[in-house]
This record gives sequence, structure tokens and C-alpha cells, in this order.
Amino acid sequence: MLFITPRYIKEAKHYLQGARKFLSYKRDILPQDQVEKVESRISELVEAMGSRRSDSVQKAIHELDALIGKISPPPKDAAWRENVEVFLVAIVIAAGIKAYILQPFRIPTGSMQPTLFGIVGTPTTTPPPNLLVRAFEFVWLGRHYIDLKAKEDVVVIDLHERTYANFFTFTDIVCRTRVGKKEIYWLFVPSKPLADHFQVLPGKEYKEGEAIACGHMDTGDQVFVDKVSYNFVKPATGDVFVFKTTGIAEIERQQYRTYSQSARQSGVVPLEFTEYMESVGSQHYIKRLAGMPGQTLRIDPPRLFVNGNVPQQFVFQRVMSEKNGYNGYSNMARLGSPDATYKVPADGYFALGDNSYHSSDSRVWGSVPERNVAGRGLFVYWPFTSRWGLIR
Repeated sequence: MLFITPRYIKEAKHYLQGARKFLSYKRDILPQDQVEKVESRISELVEAMGSRRSDSVQKAIHELDALIGKISPPPKDAAWRENVEVFLVAIVIAAGIKAYILQPFRIPTGSMQPTLFGIVGTPTTTPPPNLLVRAFEFVWLGRHYIDLKAKEDVVVIDLHERTYANFFTFTDIVCRTRVGKKEIYWLFVPSKPLADHFQVLPGKEYKEGEAIACGHMDTGDQVFVDKVSYNFVKPATGDVFVFKTTGIAEIERQQYRTYSQSARQSGVVPLEFTEYMESVGSQHYIKRLAGMPGQTLRIDPPRLFVNGNVPQQFVFQRVMSEKNGYNGYSNMARLGSPDATYKVPADGYFALGDNSYHSSDSRVWGSVPERNVAGRGLFVYWPFTSRWGLIR
């Protein structure tokens, strides 16, 4: 006959195990009389379990629990401490995953379109839809609507971008009124797409009631970056990879030029180059790895040549097809003509954007040092568009 252990016996075993652990941990610091009392209650519980009488077992459990609670009462803030401990452990685990395994990354620009989309603005002349539609489109498409109108006649004198928590980016649109008063409007939009897509630029004039920016913004694709695999295998041609810009001279000079110009327009004395770069730290870029160390590249639009041959991988053929939003590869800077070549140094990689005609990449600022490689673009996790899923 199948023997089923009663619930009260299982509960007694649980308490018995806990009491023995408690005694093992506390034996050296408890007075001898308390040790003897706990041992006596343990013996009584064992005896009650042997009788298999529910009332006797429950009584022994209660007396053992009461005694241990009296000897070592839980602190008043035990629940609060436990919750804080769980919260801190969760933070440590999340930080560890971000630092060493998977890091979330937002595509900031359109240099990889249509493989990956950056922040895209679409001007419209119609008012935003109702709140329910806007909420759905934000959750599903990462889209939010803007509808900013001038309160009086103004002229734009500067765009000032500010970011909070390294994620939420706003732009202050600094304007001057007819009487010389400063007027500041703000939008939950980075300054570059605001200028590029809505043509909000210094010197632009708006009449009272005229739309400064009206339409919607689609957030850049949010991707997970695999930071583990490159510790075991080298980056491969065709990978979508993420790298730091530290030490890439042309990128840093361009950053500094943009900052200096904005600072002077705002009447602020810019920092020296070294101080500025130390204050902003490194940016992260995401591109397609097109050239390995020692390879020679050239571009004869729309085709890319590596060591004299057109690469056959699907990801390159897709760009060169000039179909489905891809426009082929274009000449620029170091590859400024069909005959110009570039040899990748022994410790670097050649990065290209899939949106070649609108990408600042290794054609402009040279190779990516091997030490700068941070990981491989793995998965688009939001928004839920046709690009959702593994990155190719």
C-alpha cells in the first residue's frame, strides 16, 4: 500500500530541521541552560512525531517555535531589511548582466537603416490622435506625438539638448521675441532629429500660432548587445558590432567642434579639448563590420570590394541590391573615388553603415581599434516592428 506522509509530519520535519540548524549556529554563544531547553524541545518534537498524533505534534511544534523566538527574536525591521536586500541583490545582478553579458543600447541615428532604425521624425499638418491611440502606438511602435506652436513672433537662436538618467533626452528651443526677450520652448526630442526632420534651426522665424514642430517621433530601435561572445571568438565580417569612440581622433574632434560652436553661440567659454573629452567620456557607435585586419577595401558605387572581390555574404549583397530601402555603397573621404583603396591596419576593423549615403563611418574617421570593440548587436527587443528579433 502506498504510504502518504501527513501534512503535519512534513511540517514537523521542516521545524525540526530549522531548529537543529539554529542550535548548530548558536551553540557556542548561547548559555548552556538555553541550549538544554532547545535540545529538550527537539526531543519532545521527535517523540511526538513518533506517536503520529496530530495534536501532540502541533503542540510540540508550537512550543519549539515559541522557545526559539524568545531566545532569538527577529528584529523589528526584518521585513524591511529583507526587501532592501532583495532589491540590492537585483541591482547587483542587473549591473553584472549589463557590464559583462547583455547591454541595452538605443540606435541613435539612421546610419544603419533600414536594417536598424534610429530616431525618425515625421512632420504632419494634422493634430495628434486621441489619447488611447497615442498610448497604443507608444507601447507598440515607440512613437510619440509633438504639437508645439509659437506663443508669439519668435526667432530661434539656439538648440540646447539635455539628458536625464542617460536615457530621457529633451531639447530646449531658445528663441528671441520681437522685443528682444528670451523665450524657451522644450520638447521630449533630441536636438539632431528636431533639426534634421522638422527644420528647427537657429535663425528660423515663426509667427504667433505657427507650428514650430508638429508630427510624431519614432524612437530608435532598442537592441541587446552581446558582450560575451567576442571574449571567445574574434569579430567576423558582416557582424553588426558596437564599439567605443575613445581614441578615434576624427570622431573626438568632430564632437569637440560641435560642442565648441554650441557653447559660443550660448555665450559660454568652451572647455579645452582634453577637459571636454574627460567630462563627456566615450560614446558608443553601431555599424557593420566590413573589413578585417590587413584587408584592402574600395567602393565603386553601389558595390563594395574587399581584396578585389565583391563580398558574397547576404548582408552585403542586400545593401548592394539597391532594393527594399537599401541604396548601395557610396564613395566618401578615404574611399572618395572608385579607384581609392584603404588597407585596414593590423589592430583595427573597417566599419560601414548599411545606409551608406547617410553614414559617418570608417570612410571618414578610419578604422576601429580592436580594443574599442564592445560587443555584437544581437536582438531588437523594442519596438515591436518588422525589425523585432535577431539582428542580421
